[in-house]
Amino acid sequence: MSSVNPLRGFTHRRRRGAELFLLILSLLVGVGAYIAVGVGVEGAVPADFIGYGGWLAVLCVLCHVVVRVVAPYADPVLLPVVAALNGLGLAMIHRIDLAELAENPDANTFARDQLIWMTLGVITFIGVLLVLRDHRRLQAFTYTSGLAALVLLVMPLLPVLGTEINGARIWINVGPFSFQPGEVAKVCLVVFFAGYLVLHRDALALAGRRFAGIDFPRGRDLGPILVMWLVSLGVLVFQQDLGSSLLFFGLFLVMLYVATERPGWLVVGSTLFAAGAYVGYLLFPHVQARFDAWLHPFSSDSSYQIVQGMYGQAWGGLVGRGLGQGDPTLIPFSYSDFIVAAMGEELGLTGVMAIIVLYGLIVERGLRTALVCRDAFGKLVATGLAVVFALQVFVVVGGVTKLIPLTGLTTPFMSYGGSSLIANWAIIALLLRISDQARRPLPDLSGPADDDATQVVMVR
Repeated sequence: MSSVNPLRGFTHRRRRGAELFLLILSLLVGVGAYIAVGVGVEGAVPADFIGYGGWLAVLCVLCHVVVRVVAPYADPVLLPVVAALNGLGLAMIHRIDLAELAENPDANTFARDQLIWMTLGVITFIGVLLVLRDHRRLQAFTYTSGLAALVLLVMPLLPVLGTEINGARIWINVGPFSFQPGEVAKVCLVVFFAGYLVLHRDALALAGRRFAGIDFPRGRDLGPILVMWLVSLGVLVFQQDLGSSLLFFGLFLVMLYVATERPGWLVVGSTLFAAGAYVGYLLFPHVQARFDAWLHPFSSDSSYQIVQGMYGQAWGGLVGRGLGQGDPTLIPFSYSDFIVAAMGEELGLTGVMAIIVLYGLIVERGLRTALVCRDAFGKLVATGLAVVFALQVFVVVGGVTKLIPLTGLTTPFMSYGGSSLIANWAIIALLLRISDQARRPLPDLSGPADDDATQVVMVR
């Protein structure tokens, strides 16, 4: 379970046994939730729970084996947390399917498709770990990643390929399937931002005028943030996607601040965001509708979804109605955009808080990986990937609980959606690859150690 460098006396713990133990607990959570749904809805343990649980176990154990072989020093917490979230999401989607089938035997169901998408996500996870043996190689694709992100963002606007669903033009049709390119674009943008900021952070960190104790950037250095601001406004205007617009600009702003350590960039970025939001509210009806539904949910024609979500969460109370005992189908799109509200109805405030803690663990482990990473590029990539989860969960939960206007982003690993699930599994693979590189023992280049030297044991 550990690798000892006899020359240096350092002990680096791999923690794969701890990961396996946590994976078993996460499987108990996912399969237990599936059984509880069957008991709550149908009054009996589902007949297929052995096959369902067995397949989940195969996927999780396969991930664990691959990590143990190709990334033995990777973070031991990320994979179990993701498995628990994915299992809970599958159980809730299955619960909503059962309710829909009880009302209409011909209704569309989503749980089986979501399990297939999870399988493809796991395959993507394994592929990333096997192909990418050193995250630093991605730095050579900095501008290629930026170009790929732009192409992916433009694809939904094409007349034949792109399609509009629920008022947002963020999808493309590939045969019988629909795909959301923005989910892959966010990964490409993280790589591009990290590579760009590593090369230009010294210039961007130069101080300009000082006001109110804050060093603001020079005017000549405002180009990158203005370009990203215009790109995010383009996503808002042409794709009518408020959530992705906020995510992309917020991601760049946080990574810019981390790279330069200049709070002036936060002030400039926040000002640009506020100005863009105000202009968007004045000019675009879909933005006005989102704000009206947020400010006046009980008097707005477009706030039915928010109101039903609020009623459901209020009915769930502190501990929830119990899995299978609520009525989440009254909430439109409870299997995707509003799955957090469905969780709040059946698991209560306690369950939602536990889910938020799990997401907080993902963010914390990502930032911890950034702290211990030895290269600047890896630090920024790990920070960016952690910020993606932080911003996305904040936007989703904030919209469902009426803290901020509703934006329509998916809840990572829980909401129904193939493109989101696959992209997020790839992000976890990247974080594990960076953490493996960061936690590996350094090769000893100093020659034989002195027998009388004090040996230090270092546990991470």
